[in-house]
Amino acid sequence: MVNKRRELLFAAMSGAAFGWVSPSSAVAAGQSAAQETLDLWPGNRPPQGRGPDGPEKVSAKGSVTQVSRPRLIVYRPAQPNGSAALVIAGGGYAHIERGSESTPTCLWLQAQGVTAFELVYRLPGEHWPAEAPLQDGQRAMRVIRSMAGRYGLDTGRIGVIGFSAGGHLAGFTAATAAVARYAPVDAADSLSSRPDFAGLIYPVLTFMPPFDHTHARREIVGEHPSAEQSAAFSVDHLVTAQMPPVFLAQAQDDPISPVDNSLLMFSALRAVGVPTEMHIFPQGRHGWGMGKPGTLVHAWPDLFTEWAAFNGFFKPLSANAGDRPASQ
Repeated sequence: MVNKRRELLFAAMSGAAFGWVSPSSAVAAGQSAAQETLDLWPGNRPPQGRGPDGPEKVSAKGSVTQVSRPRLIVYRPAQPNGSAALVIAGGGYAHIERGSESTPTCLWLQAQGVTAFELVYRLPGEHWPAEAPLQDGQRAMRVIRSMAGRYGLDTGRIGVIGFSAGGHLAGFTAATAAVARYAPVDAADSLSSRPDFAGLIYPVLTFMPPFDHTHARREIVGEHPSAEQSAAFSVDHLVTAQMPPVFLAQAQDDPISPVDNSLLMFSALRAVGVPTEMHIFPQGRHGWGMGKPGTLVHAWPDLFTEWAAFNGFFKPLSANAGDRPASQ
């Protein structure tokens, strides 16, 4: 198990570095001190690959590389309401933007009574196979379900939220839950890896031309994949009627992940009858995390929460639910 103190220091460092407006003092009230860390694989023995040569690194902005111990960081609310979410930061499958994406999102969810599980996943360029993050995503959902009794979770209200390449991992996990990505390692692997809902925020979803210039595509299928390889990892090509309800949010001027990723995904979901809500903001670009106050994209967390509450995944918003960490 990763040192709990290290994770607490990371949360404190991230909050200070980004000047977050904390969810009514989710941090000050000591809620982050209730964090736990769960190894994703028994004995920290992930399938395949030897992993990075050196210790894990965290940049001044909270970006993580050199991941040798894939894990879940648990944010337990003071008053849990039974809902839970796996939260996955992006970074092009080359690094993990915990500081600007997954950590503030987990703190915001925690303040609303949602038990949040932050995923630190393996990166293909660090002597892990391209399949490694996809295995970690599937395994994470099963581990969370196996912990439902321990954390007081409603097994019909466990979802996933992903940003950028983390949106690809979240969408891929939701779309391919029926596909075994690794041999079972314990009883948790008898459980479903299908999330009950998915929030995909400025996601990278397609690896197909002409939208195939992302770092995520290069890390997963290489520089010169065949059309069949690209399609096999394009989430919009993998959609079935068994997908959970999906929430999409993206900016029209996104220079990294073209807005077509969300448009293609919406069309694919609509074609098979999967309930979907999509918000396209005229401005916002990429990597906005929780959204800077005063920007259009700052609206997405409240829109997401209202959508989740309307569909029965979250309890209705409280009076102060809009208080949340803000990305700068």
